[in-house]
Amino acid sequence: MTAIRRRRALRGALAATAATIALAATAGTAFASGDPAAAADRARAAADAVTGRQAERQAERQAERQAERQAGGAQRAGTFAAADAPVETPTFTMNAVHKQTKELYLYSSDREGGFRPRYPVEVSFDHSADVIDVDNDKDGYGDGTWFLGKNGTLDYHWFTDDHQQHSKQVGKGWDIYTKVLSPGSIGGAAEADLLGVDKTGVLWSYLAYPDGSLTARTRVGGGWGQYDQVEGQADLSGDGRADIVARDKAGVLWLYQGTGDYKAPFAGRTKIGSGWNVYDRLLSVGDLDADGRTDLIARKPNGDLFRYSGSGSAPAVFQKPVKIGHGFQIYNLL
Repeated sequence: MTAIRRRRALRGALAATAATIALAATAGTAFASGDPAAAADRARAAADAVTGRQAERQAERQAERQAERQAGGAQRAGTFAAADAPVETPTFTMNAVHKQTKELYLYSSDREGGFRPRYPVEVSFDHSADVIDVDNDKDGYGDGTWFLGKNGTLDYHWFTDDHQQHSKQVGKGWDIYTKVLSPGSIGGAAEADLLGVDKTGVLWSYLAYPDGSLTARTRVGGGWGQYDQVEGQADLSGDGRADIVARDKAGVLWLYQGTGDYKAPFAGRTKIGSGWNVYDRLLSVGDLDADGRTDLIARKPNGDLFRYSGSGSAPAVFQKPVKIGHGFQIYNLL
């Protein structure tokens, strides 16, 4: 049900983003920044115009949410109830963009370490560069999504407690970054924050607010251009802080443990292992196998897909790989 709701939300969000791009000036600023409130109004109006089904969508989401609560089962007991403990390791869908058609598909977790059959979003991803999901209400599932546009815009779409969907343009000029990701909260607040690696190899951090607004960026450090993959989602090392992993061009994978200090969010790197250049894509969708620990997904050039289950402790943060699929070479995995 979560995948169905997310498919509908993404369809409206992508259509709204495309409409906003068509209406707004595309010139970026010299650095990634905020945007006037008028842009948020345009994005929200575009979303309403494209979907035209607010009341029906709200009823659908409420029904789906109730079904999820009933179907959650023992594997994720307590995930949905507001009175229960927060879920620190969320589970997100894997976003897959078909390389030829540019259509977006969603792969949701089967709760056993693999993915269910794909869901088509049925809207072209041609205007967008990336999708970044976050779980700010700590129920274990995504409730907010940042969209990076190919023109450098950053839009945010999120659900509030009353199941209403909201949209706003956060800023422009984000095409200065070669990689943008959210490992979770890097400063201790509830909301998930953003990281960006610019074209000179400098890593920057942004603290986020519930509506997707961001603080001014903080310089984390240089030298990140040596990595061709940077990923992470929640805690990898078992200390309760958000961590990331980075693969260098020699195929060595490194762990950067979170510190909880947004000014210096990561400790010095720790080597995880070598030989990771057998994969052409690494990404995290959080907890894929429902054991409460963050996992890593790896794809080989032939399309074989593997899961590295989290061990929950450093430095050996991942268990041995398990093959979970094939044929994924047709996608750009986000």
